[in-house]
Amino acid sequence: QLQASGGGLVQAGDSLRLSCAASGRPFSSYTTAWFRRAPGKERSFVAALWRGKTYYANSVKGRFTISRDNAENTVYLQMNSLKPEDTAIYYCAAGPNLILSSIGSASAYNYWGQGTLVTVSS
Repeated sequence: QLQASGGGLVQAGDSLRLSCAASGRPFSSYTTAWFRRAPGKERSFVAALWRGKTYYANSVKGRFTISRDNAENTVYLQMNSLKPEDTAIYYCAAGPNLILSSIGSASAYNYWGQGTLVTVSS
């Protein structure tokens, strides 16, 4: 029900925009988020939209922007000033009725996209 796309190979300093298209139900009232899994590491929180407000991991704050187009039922992650350490598989996620303290926890989300690979070369 979530389809992520937009990943690719870029150089450090470049930008990419990831998309996550939802189907089957409207996600406008859901918390939507992006997580990533870097090589050899566990999945980690990147950004979330919760009740109209945005939240970011410290490592991406000021460089990444999460947004949502409710008409298109699509969530975006605009990534600027990419660094080699941003290399990871990026996953979108959505879940209903999340409380703020849970938005950084992968286990709080019911729906997941398949992941899209972002590789940043130095």
